Amino acid sequence: MVQTLDQDNLTAIIHENDTVVVQYVASWCGNCRLMKPKFKKLATENENIVFVLADAEKFPDSRKLATVDNLPTFATFKSGTFVNQVQTNKFENLKQLVDEVTSN
Repeated sequence: MVQTLDQDNLTAIIHENDTVVVQYVASWCGNCRLMKPKFKKLATENENIVFVLADAEKFPDSRKLATVDNLPTFATFKSGTFVNQVQTNKFENLKQLVDEVTSN
């Protein structure tokens, strides 16, 4: 399942869950829209991970948890700590990021 942030509370979600994968998006970002179905597919394949869509423009505190200078940016968090991130529109790169956080 994918949660969509409706408030700037990503820090709480990261601390309440063991493993979190975030897709930072913006309404104007075409590549974000292209990657969203792929992100949702990974969520269905990894039910032990919390997947979150975070609007990088609406939620500045959530954005600060990763280095978001291009969209879409994907970031992983484990045990409340930032692990890694990738800025990509390629499914393979996203899958590798998720595989990396699940193998730790």
